[in-house]
Parts: sequence; structure tokens; C-alpha cells
Amino acid sequence: MRRFFHLALILVLLCVALPTPRAFSQDVTTDAPATVAPTSEAPSAEEEPPAEDAGQAYPAGLEDPEIGLDELAIRLIPLTKSELSALAGAWQQIARERTDAVAGKQIEISASDDDDDTAAREELVALTEERGDAFARYSSVVDMLEKKGGDEAEIADLRAYRSAIIVEEKQRADWRTLLQQAINWTTSEDGGIRLAKRVGVIVISLLGLLIAARIVRSYARRLFRRVPDLSKLLQGFLAMIVYWLTVGIGLMVVLSALGIDITPLFALVGGATFILAFAMQDTLSNLASGLMIMINRPFDEGDYVTVAGTGGTVKAVSIVSTTIVTPDNQVIVIPNSKVWGDVITNVTASDTRRVDLVFGIGYDDSIEEAQQVLEEVVAAHSLVLSDPAPVIRVNELADSSVNFIVRPWTQVADYWTVYWDLTRSVKEAFDKKGISIPFPQTDMHIHVAGEAPLPDYATGILGRGRPSGAPDYRSGDTAPETAEAAAGGERDG
Repeated sequence: MRRFFHLALILVLLCVALPTPRAFSQDVTTDAPATVAPTSEAPSAEEEPPAEDAGQAYPAGLEDPEIGLDELAIRLIPLTKSELSALAGAWQQIARERTDAVAGKQIEISASDDDDDTAAREELVALTEERGDAFARYSSVVDMLEKKGGDEAEIADLRAYRSAIIVEEKQRADWRTLLQQAINWTTSEDGGIRLAKRVGVIVISLLGLLIAARIVRSYARRLFRRVPDLSKLLQGFLAMIVYWLTVGIGLMVVLSALGIDITPLFALVGGATFILAFAMQDTLSNLASGLMIMINRPFDEGDYVTVAGTGGTVKAVSIVSTTIVTPDNQVIVIPNSKVWGDVITNVTASDTRRVDLVFGIGYDDSIEEAQQVLEEVVAAHSLVLSDPAPVIRVNELADSSVNFIVRPWTQVADYWTVYWDLTRSVKEAFDKKGISIPFPQTDMHIHVAGEAPLPDYATGILGRGRPSGAPDYRSGDTAPETAEAAAGGERDG
């Protein structure tokens, strides 16, 4: 819902901010007046209207102040640049006349000493709205002139004219006039009500697009699953692309149907993309690595892998990161650039896996007997595969033991079961047969130099006797303390 709210807010802002065929934010005029033809009366049904009056640079009736905005937008489509330029001048003249009326009413209100000037202000607001209708049609003409390649300087002047008038009037108007204008705009069909309808259409369309995009994504996933050798990661990525393409195309259709010019939106997206490319270099690196992972498929969802020094089961792979769950249920998110740039070990890529074990026996034990015991234990395990055959060999004469390697094969899912079971079974079998499993040990020999006789306590410690008066080698050994005391007495004497 949060993502939906953000999208809806962006669409509302676009609807208000983007220029439309009916209104735009910057308009201006040329200094040269255009030829304005008088409004012709509607022809009767029996006689056909002339294609164009003598000396008129555009079809008759297009400069009529009562013409509907939608009708004007349609009738502007076939006009040429020269016709549109002349018509823009005509509508500029109409807007100028209505601006004169607005300015006159403002001067009248300013000069009046009457505190109760509500009627005059309402009349001023009405004149401003009429001038606004003229500027709306004026804007449609200028927009069409720009689309058909009109002179850029002329278009800039036309837009600057409208912009300057509106800005100056708003700066000089008092708060009561502005409040009344805002209230009238909110309740007018061409103002607040029209905007509310557009917002409602956009919200409803967005809901419909999200539902339609999910349906399309589900069908796309079914289609991708039928494609052989296509990993789950790539299937999910392609389904995501289909989803957002559906939403994007649908939004463009809706905005175009509402009369919003989406051409500036493309320019905005292009510029933003160029800037973000420098600001998000690390993210783009992760993006490229994510695409390489999905295309080359070194692992898939559910595989146990070791990547970037971390081992675990792959939970999900997005376009920028890989999520791994460790055996102790820790969730680790690794950037794709580190995954693709490091060694990848896929433990579950194959159906079978070899279990590597090492067992040591003492140097005094029988190698043949130990070999036989190991073969019997391995063969007795039900999860050990017979093909490939297990390998049991003497591998090393170590410092404390003779080491055997035991390498049976099993299914990947049974690896740890076989590992733990064989470790216990071999220990129990060696114990039954009297075969020792030695632990690291060191023999230490002490050699004493010189011919001086050893004291009694030293003789006992070194195994050549026991302290005098002591029943064994462990008790009554106070000779070191006595010797130190005696040495101290001699020094004192």
C-alpha cells in the first residue's frame, strides 16, 4: 500500500504540473499584431460556408470567445504553422482586451472609498475568470504551434506575455480577491472540479493497472516456466520486467487520454537517468552483476552455496543483492557485485556428493583389521551409494597415528546424516575390536649434565627414588621448600 500511495501522489503531481493542450505554465506574445477577422455567423443548412474569408489567415470561427476548449483543440489539428501563428495573435488580442477590463476594475476598487465593495470584487473575479478562459484557448494555440515546429523565439514571447500578466496581477491583488478567486476556481467546472475528476480517474486507473499488471505477471511466469533451461531467478526477473512494463505503458495511455503531454516526462526521465548514473555507480555495478548471475546461473533459489565467505541457502536474488539463510537461521544480504566478484561454491548443484572422513589408528594396531572394520561399517550404512564405490585407503603416517581416508558417496540431502553416522559407527566398531584411536602425545626425556650428586627430592622426581620418609612419589615432597629454607639459613649465617 505504501508503494501504491507514492505512485498515486506522483501521478497527481504530474497531472497538475505537466503542460496540457489546454493549459501551460509559461506563455508570452509577440510585438507584431496578427490579423483578426470578425466572427462570422453560422451558415444555414442550405448554403455551404466558404473555406476561408478573404484576407483571413485561418479558418473562420476559431477566434470566437465562446468556442469550446475541446472543440478548439480538435480544430487546431489540421492548421499550418502560419495559420497557428496568426490565430495566436488573434487570441492574444482577445486576452489583452480582457486584461484591460480586469486592470480597469482593479483601479476602480483601489480608488473607491466604499468599505463594502463585495459586488465590485465579485465582478473583478468574474472578469478574471473570463480572461482565464481566453488564456486557456490562447495556450492551446501556442502549444499546437510549438508541436508543429513554430519559431522558438515567437513561442517564447507568446508564453512570456501570459506569464508576466498572471504573475503581476497575483502580486498586486489583495488577499480578499485572491481568496474569492480560489473559491471560484475550486467550484468551477474548468477548475477544481475538473482537477478532482482527473485525480479520481488517475487513482482508479492506477488500481486497475496494478490488478492488470499482476494478472499479466502471473501469465508471464507460467509462460517462462515452460521455457527449458531458464532458472527461477531469471524467471522472476523477467516477470518483474513484464509487471513494470505493463504499469508504465498503462500510465502513459491514461495520461495521454487525459490530455496530458507526456513528452516532457520522457525528457525528465532521460536527464534524471544521466545524473543517477554517476551518483549510483555502486548500485549500477550490483545491477550488472545481478544480470550476470541470472544469465549465467551459477546457483538458483534453494541451493546451498558459499559466496563472499558466507555459506547458506539462497533465499532470493534481486537485481542488486542476494539473500542467504545460514544453517543457524541468520539472514544475510550480500551485494551482487561481491557475489559475482568472488569464488562461488555451489554445494547442491550436483545430485550426489562425496563424504570425506579421516580416521587414525595406533602404530601398534593392525592395518588389515582396521581396513576390514572400516569397509564393513561403510557398507552397512543404507544411505551410502554403491556407485561410485567408496574409497578406503591408508593415507598418511602421521606423528601420533596411521590415518585412513574414508570417502563414500551419497545423495546431497543425506550428506550430514552419513557424515555423523559413520563417525559414530567407526568409533564404536574400533572399540569392539580393540583398535585404538590415538590422540596427539609427546614423550619428553631429561638429561642431567655434571657429576654432582642429586638431592633426594630430585632423585624422586626423576624416577630414581623417592623422597626420604615419603610412602610414595606423590606425598611428602617438601624437599624444594626445605632446600630453599636451608639455603636461606646458610645465607643468614
